[in-house]
Formats: sequence, structure tokens, C-alpha cells
Amino acid sequence: MTYVLDKQRPSGAPAVAELGRRLIPSTGGLRWILGHVPGLPLMLAFLLLWEIAPRAGWLDPIFFPPLTRVIEALGQMIGSGVLFRNVWVSLERAAIGFALAVVVAIPLGFLMGRYARFERVTDLLVQTLRNTSQFALMPVFILVLGIGEASKVAVCFYAAVFFLLINTIMGVKSVDPLLLKAARSMGTSDLDLFRKVIFPSSIPSIVAGARLGVKSALFSVIAAEMLAAQSGIGFLIQHAQLMLETPDMYAGIITLTIVGLLVNYGLVAIERRATRWRGTAGEEATLTH
Repeated sequence: MTYVLDKQRPSGAPAVAELGRRLIPSTGGLRWILGHVPGLPLMLAFLLLWEIAPRAGWLDPIFFPPLTRVIEALGQMIGSGVLFRNVWVSLERAAIGFALAVVVAIPLGFLMGRYARFERVTDLLVQTLRNTSQFALMPVFILVLGIGEASKVAVCFYAAVFFLLINTIMGVKSVDPLLLKAARSMGTSDLDLFRKVIFPSSIPSIVAGARLGVKSALFSVIAAEMLAAQSGIGFLIQHAQLMLETPDMYAGIITLTIVGLLVNYGLVAIERRATRWRGTAGEEATLTH
């Protein structure tokens, strides 16, 4: 019997050891997260302050509700489907405007970057329009195109087109002249020159312009929806503010922030893939020399 009791007493030791083994990977995981996201503690402190400040009376909870109430409102909006419908509408408008900007800006940028005479003729008009804010032109778009979809798409197009255009011009002008001379010496036609030399060399610059253009189009459509719309995330935020539904308003703002982050990191990933060949070429050149 004594032997049985002795075998039962240390039975807790394996459990403690198992708990220790589980905690060690958890600590390692925490270190990994902090190593890759060093700003996480500051972000968590900000969110904690957001929760505490209204409850402690430092801020009026009517105008600045606690974070938990905002998250609750966000969950209700997701459950009802209202949030996803309005986000989809905003993304659709921004995507159409951006697509139109790509169709116009990239061919025009190739022509302006390649042919100096064409650039001299068009540069004054381009620079004049580029330095006119899309926000200042919103009333013009609404007066000319109405309060329907056309005016929102036009704002997105105008916001994105010049980022794409300027970066395409810069990309074309930055092509190595030796590549152009080599292609010309082999009797390459203008079409093949654009397709096989200029376009591949300009892709990194074009992608960088696309990244800026997408973000600008997204921000612009939100502003346009706040001004004149009956749907979209901008309308949702503005309507909640007017109705003093501040948790819904902040939920919309958080949603816009998340969408912006996802779009930004998605474009960063695309940009890295588009420019990966440069690093490979650099490594090969180093090895060759």
C-alpha cells in the first residue's frame, strides 16, 4: 500500500512539467511576435487607453465611446450584413476608377516618357491638372455628372491617374540606354521595344505608382461618399455621425483603417514580387564580376 501511495503522490509533477513545456513555446511565440511587430506594445497601450479614458471620465463617452462598445457595434454591423455591403460598394467604386486610370495613364505615360516632343506638347496640361486637388473638383464632378455612381468613379479616376502617369514616365525614362541601343542594333521594332525592353524595365516604377494610386482612390471615394451618396463606407460613417451613433461611426472608421492596411500590405507584396528580379540581377552581376 505504501508503494501505491508513493506512486500517486508525484503524479502532479508530470502535469507541472507539461505546463512548463506549454509555456516555453508560448513565451517563444511572444518573443517572435514582438521581434516581427515591435510596435505591438505601443498599439496595445493605445487601445487600452481608448477603453479606459471614456470610462474614467477623461473623455465624454457620448462622443468617444469605450473600445468595447465600438467592437460590439462592429459585430452587430457585421452580423446584419450592413458593413460588408457598404464596404463592397466603396471598393467597387474605387476599383472601377483605378482601372480606368490604368487604361489611360500607362499608355500615355509610355508615350510621354519615350517621345520628348509629345511630352513637351502635353506636359503643361498634365502639370496643371495634376496640381488641382481632386477634393476641390468634387463639386464640379457632382454638378456635371450628378450624385450617382459616375461622379464617385470620376473622383477615384482623377485621384489615381496622375500617380500612375508620373511613375510610368519616370519608369520609361529610367530604362538603361544600353539596352535600348542593343535592341535597336538588332533591328527591334517600336512595338517589340516597348513590349520586351521598356515595359519590363518600367514595371517596378509602375507598381509603385499603382500603390499610391489605389490608396488615393480609396481615400477619395470615402470623401465623395460623405459629400453625396446613399451607400458606401463613407456614407455609413457620415450618417452615424449625424445620427449621433458614435459607436457605429468609430466602427466604420476602424473598418476603413483595416481595409487600408490590407490594401497597403497587399500592394507592398505585389511590389516586392515585381521588383524581385532586380535583386536577382544584381546578385548575378556581382557574381560575374
